[in-house]
Amino acid sequence: MSRIPDTQMTPDGPAYEGRLLDRADEPVVDQGAPFDIRTLVSRRGILGLVVLGAGTATLAACAPSASGAATTTATATPTATPTASATPSATATSAAAALPSGEIPDETAGPYPGDGSNGPDILEQSGIVRSDLRSSLDGGATASGVPMTLNLTIFDSANGDVPFAGAAVYVWHCDDQGRYSMYSSGIENESYLRGVQVVGSDGVVSFTSIFPGCYDGRWPHIHFEVYPNVDAITDASNAIATSQVALPQAACDVVYADAAYPSSASNLTRVSLESDNVFGDDGGALELATATGDNTTGWTVALGVRVDTATTPTAGAMPGGAPGGR
Repeated sequence: MSRIPDTQMTPDGPAYEGRLLDRADEPVVDQGAPFDIRTLVSRRGILGLVVLGAGTATLAACAPSASGAATTTATATPTATPTASATPSATATSAAAALPSGEIPDETAGPYPGDGSNGPDILEQSGIVRSDLRSSLDGGATASGVPMTLNLTIFDSANGDVPFAGAAVYVWHCDDQGRYSMYSSGIENESYLRGVQVVGSDGVVSFTSIFPGCYDGRWPHIHFEVYPNVDAITDASNAIATSQVALPQAACDVVYADAAYPSSASNLTRVSLESDNVFGDDGGALELATATGDNTTGWTVALGVRVDTATTPTAGAMPGGAPGGR
């Protein structure tokens, strides 16, 4: 039979594993779930404590079930629906995408990169390293549209496909009307839907944004560049990968039924992954993301990205390029 863990007396009161008891007059097993979780009691220890007091009943409710399915949002899977504001959470950012079968294809950055390779350069502006892309950096306009959380998992193929921790990812895409900030008429002075995040130890970067619209001539997509580190982002030639995320049609069909996307549904009917100027060579096999959610609470879009620094990047900006390359 498991014994009740011993406490240690400190000048500030009784403690267990270096943490003061929340309830000084009660034994360790009756401190409640918050105390047990903070002290990182092992699963085996938790199960041993459950039989010792009613105070651990709450903790048992938070433990994994027999089937392995999580019963709290703290361990949600990548298919969890995002919150109404689609802000990145610990749940979202901890859900790494699966390792893809090949290196991410090099794609054009298009004529609207905003990285200094074709006109304006947002990557030298203060505040560009951010997770929420919906507002302009200077506090100007905020992009409207269905909320979206974008999770990219970056793998370092040259080093055994480990998470590419420390790399920096620059993301940009059009708004709900198919316009690009810094370039399109009427929003040349805006900088929304652009931002940089640094890859964490799990390989994930997570952005809060809105679901991009579909403009005539292109499949719905998101642009991104990967840099070796955040100090390298001020020179577009430092990018070690430039590619695009293809959005799945099932999600697009639902999103474009929303009144915020007046022309996207009809534009989508005139293009396919196979006919698209960028994804058409293989139907976006390594660039097609997964998407879960709905228009009310928002969508979570996720893609695994293998970056091979042993190969020479071949993509980049396309000044004055045709609409099909945007």
